[in-house]
Amino acid sequence: MPASVSDDTPKQRILEAATAVPHGAVTEWAALRWLGGTWFGGLGRAGERRPVAISCRHKHLAQPGLRISQEGWCPESDVLQVDGVRVTTAARSVYYEMRFASSLVEAVIALDMACFSDLVSIDELDEFVRNHGPRTGVGRARLAVALADENSWSPQETATRLYWLRADLPPLACNRPLFDLEGQLLGTPDLMEPVAGVVVEYDGAVHLRTSQRRHDRNREEAFRHVGLEYVVVMAGDLAAESTTRRFRAAHARASASSGRPRGWTLEPPPWWIPTESVAARRALDKSARERLLRYRHAG
Repeated sequence: MPASVSDDTPKQRILEAATAVPHGAVTEWAALRWLGGTWFGGLGRAGERRPVAISCRHKHLAQPGLRISQEGWCPESDVLQVDGVRVTTAARSVYYEMRFASSLVEAVIALDMACFSDLVSIDELDEFVRNHGPRTGVGRARLAVALADENSWSPQETATRLYWLRADLPPLACNRPLFDLEGQLLGTPDLMEPVAGVVVEYDGAVHLRTSQRRHDRNREEAFRHVGLEYVVVMAGDLAAESTTRRFRAAHARASASSGRPRGWTLEPPPWWIPTESVAARRALDKSARERLLRYRHAG
């Protein structure tokens, strides 16, 4: 490789690994990235670079940045040729990611983010898991399938949703559009508990910008105006015990006022085009995808 070519990009790292083991197949995060997965950048939670995993039937000497999959070889029916690179299918790649994830949270994030890019649906992955026998980590994969959501827009949203569940609170819905009683869109909160009426927003670094803060303030005021409770989570909050207390307190306040008339609804007007599931997004034509899925560029 010429010295002028940087090897820092995920694409270059994948290409080098695939070239080093041409008889193998790229798998796990790298295959999902090659297949178009927005959130699979090859970095761990602490920012460390993850090696590119290769499924290979032959022994191969270890190389920096490359790891031979613990599973060994997979059937050719689970291998695709995409832009000159052999990769395992999305279902098998997510299956590996989930089983060998460092935690259940990371396993759910892997499936949620594969669904984000419509690489696989929860039903497709569930069928794949059920069709394969006992393996290391398969119990974690099954739990992750049960906890997954096809409409999470970021790993942070998934982590926040699972933290909320740890507080023994009802499940949160991801990115469900909210409307007023006249059918006008109020906004699409990151997370929402629809029974009590609690909105949970995750604010990353981008939300510190003045223009974004103004937008966030207006959203919060609009949600509160129609009777919704509102909670903001920031980076680092999921490591604080106080966040559990904040979640429970917000849910208790919302539950106490749930008998009041509501000024909001999750029922979309007839003109609304749903995009909350993998199936719905796959059914969109190119023009509709460009118009309705603009949020994906944020990844």
